[in-house]
Amino acid sequence: MTGSDRAVHEPTVHEPTVHEPTVQDPFAAARFDYRAPTPPAEALGRVHFLAIGGAGMSGVARIMLARGIEVSGTDARPVPVLTALAREGAVVHVGFDRAHQAGADTIVMSSSIREDNVELMAARERGVPVLHRAQGLAALLHGRRTVAIAGANGKTTTTSMLAVALQGCGLDPSFAVGGELAKHGTNAHSGADDIFVVEADESDGSFIVYRPEVAVVTNVQADHLDFYHTFKVLEAAYETFVRTIRPGGLLVTCADDAGAARLATRAREDGIRVLTYGFSGSSDLQLHEYAAHGLTSTVRIADRGLGRGRQRGVGASDRLTLGVPGRHNALNAAAVYAAAVHGLAQEPDRVLAGIASFTGTRRRFEPKGTVHGISLVDDYAHNAGKVAAVVETAKTLVGGEGRLVVVFQPHLYSRTRDFATELGAGLGPADIVLVMDVYAAREDPMPGVSGSLVADAVRIANPGAEVHYVPSWSDVAGVVVGLVRGGDLVLTVGAGDVTLVGPEILRRLREEGS
Repeated sequence: MTGSDRAVHEPTVHEPTVHEPTVQDPFAAARFDYRAPTPPAEALGRVHFLAIGGAGMSGVARIMLARGIEVSGTDARPVPVLTALAREGAVVHVGFDRAHQAGADTIVMSSSIREDNVELMAARERGVPVLHRAQGLAALLHGRRTVAIAGANGKTTTTSMLAVALQGCGLDPSFAVGGELAKHGTNAHSGADDIFVVEADESDGSFIVYRPEVAVVTNVQADHLDFYHTFKVLEAAYETFVRTIRPGGLLVTCADDAGAARLATRAREDGIRVLTYGFSGSSDLQLHEYAAHGLTSTVRIADRGLGRGRQRGVGASDRLTLGVPGRHNALNAAAVYAAAVHGLAQEPDRVLAGIASFTGTRRRFEPKGTVHGISLVDDYAHNAGKVAAVVETAKTLVGGEGRLVVVFQPHLYSRTRDFATELGAGLGPADIVLVMDVYAAREDPMPGVSGSLVADAVRIANPGAEVHYVPSWSDVAGVVVGLVRGGDLVLTVGAGDVTLVGPEILRRLREEGS
């Protein structure tokens, strides 16, 4: 493994060199009791969603609607998914009002909802049960064979790829993903088979509610310290997640990631069945011969694991063809192979074919267009590991005299404060970097914290890079258009509204050429 590979795939931030005993309950400060039993979906009655337009929330609402549950919900903005939910039978509102939740038997809310939300306060006054989004999803898992995918990086793509791979095996799994599958145009589906694939978000501790038969942990890296405060507490949360695996189940982890490797060791000590994957020679499923082919890639996988379902014997090497680029996506594909073949006993050849049919997830290295020889790609990356991986992948695609131009929007003040140096290092390989101001999401501004911290960190990481701090959202597209030339690749990166900058850049480029 090269030095650059280690920078992408191994955690390098806020991480202890050895595992220390847990000294704090990572769920003590949570707003919900995630250890409490989750009621089955049929016991929820009419369900009202607060922030129903969110990526995760809308998926849960869709599956409930498909199961015949009466659903209503409110969102602060008229996001496009509200129209789709209304077509599917939900009663949706824009703007919070006490009257909207009247008549609901259960409230499902996202972590972004504050306690002073008028609908939440009204529901609490009525004594209506209030569930976190993850608990609402867990209510749908009763009687299902659940696969839960967690990790700082790659969980959305891995969840999506596993759902598509299982469909390639002739199955109709249910799935709930934090992003929209490009192939299907949806983030959730209620399937006819008993397998349910869920993206397990660790950001607020809620990922312990799912009780999976198969758990995948792509990596354990420092993030969401606004909730966990220390990396040690975050590691303890992943250990709790692993202990929720059903008896006889399987844990799939990445051997290339130091935190995930430690988690695998501790799980084996606890008697849990574990299978590892990665480029590391210690992997049960070892990847080698990775090659990029534009926006596709190939890699070979040597299955030295449990060998279940194999006709060619343990140790055979299979070629994986991927419709998405990047070594990180090769790792995601290996996780999918391990979960499907060794966790769910699917035939390897059908799993490989299913993986090959995967065409990506919205906002995960999603091509948006090319104008005058300038290409634009959009990606949701927002923590240091994700940013490093997507920039590294994009850099390999720039040829000739072209340059990589990255527009990055930091997400959360706390993350910007804690990881500005690491974010700057991840952005460093780009030729030109434009840093926007912080997308606040659920946080209030913090004194002294702005996108300029990241811009300064990029300058330190790569003194040769051209770096611009552009705090005004409306100025970004114009600055980019003034900098780019034919052959350049523009990459918009972040979990906020930076995704809307890309179409504006393309529009202005078209106007300039007309």
